[in-house]
Amino acid sequence: MPKQRRTFTADFKRQMVQLYENGKPKAAIVREYELSPSVLDRWIKQAQTSGSFSEKDNRSTEENELIALRKRVQRLEMENDILKQAALIMGRKLKIIKQNSDRYSVSAMCEVLQIARSTFYYEAKERDHEEAVTTAIVEIFHTNRKAYGTRKIKVKLKEQGFIVSRRRIGRTMKEEGLVSTYTIAQYKPHKTACNEATTANVLKREFDQTEAKRFVVSDLTYVRVQHKWHYVCVLIDLFNREIIGQSAGPHKDAALISRAFASVEGNLSDIQWFHTDRGSEFKNRLIDETLTTFQIGRSLSMKGCPYDNAVAEATYKVMKTEFVNQMNFQSLHHLELELYDYVNWFNKHRIHGTLGYMTPIQYKAASLKKVV
Repeated sequence: MPKQRRTFTADFKRQMVQLYENGKPKAAIVREYELSPSVLDRWIKQAQTSGSFSEKDNRSTEENELIALRKRVQRLEMENDILKQAALIMGRKLKIIKQNSDRYSVSAMCEVLQIARSTFYYEAKERDHEEAVTTAIVEIFHTNRKAYGTRKIKVKLKEQGFIVSRRRIGRTMKEEGLVSTYTIAQYKPHKTACNEATTANVLKREFDQTEAKRFVVSDLTYVRVQHKWHYVCVLIDLFNREIIGQSAGPHKDAALISRAFASVEGNLSDIQWFHTDRGSEFKNRLIDETLTTFQIGRSLSMKGCPYDNAVAEATYKVMKTEFVNQMNFQSLHHLELELYDYVNWFNKHRIHGTLGYMTPIQYKAASLKKVV
């Protein structure tokens, strides 16, 4: 089945450009949002020149034809250059590819020389295995927000075909000066106004759920923006630890929670139970109306017992370590943009030990396959 072509809205393109302008590396944006480098470069150039993402606003028909012609000429020049240098024996071909790897793509040279790419890569892997492992460890560490320790790096290395011990990974990290920001979650009660409602604790610490959106948990945390406190609310599906909704704002109130619900994709009626601690911000007419409208059940932790909402507490601890403490937010818009970016990484790219070292999205997909 042919791969469906992706389409992007102007707002999505604008968000990607803003992420780049805010200092996020191009490579990270390309990897985490599954884009091609040329597409991202084009969006950045369009935003900086015409301000429009429409191709017709950025290039004329003559310019498109000229670009296509130049590519064809470059391809013909490369083929002619490579064929002149290459000898008939395999060793010579491999040497030519290595010598010109900074000028032409390996795939194109292998095609011209009529050898399998695997032949070249196998030879290169055997010769440069140690260097490749070190490079992979450094790349995994930096592309995952410096949050991975030896356990998760070992899992990601295995995905790339490297079987490496944690001791070896730890030694390499020490040699390269890589110190993980990850810390074990510590649950601490918060001294806030208490919701004295008689609502029962339906969840009862059954955090391992087998049905999507059966229990969604939430909490709030504080974030400094310039010299003022702002707040973040996330909604977490216990089934796969996915953050299904998020919001940020200057006030710790029901409106913040309501905006988090509004950001959830799909039908809110799919949520069966909403569990939180007894913070007063969760006891509000606006929240009650939302839950009643979509027939969502209510569950509350015991008074003064943060362990009843441990997953939400642990998620915020991770967010503080991996995200909040690594940033210097300049405005509410900056916070919202970076939160959107972190949630995308958290759901699609961050592997979780409780999910068998899969991402929340991978875990959901694997579970759907089992059902089918």
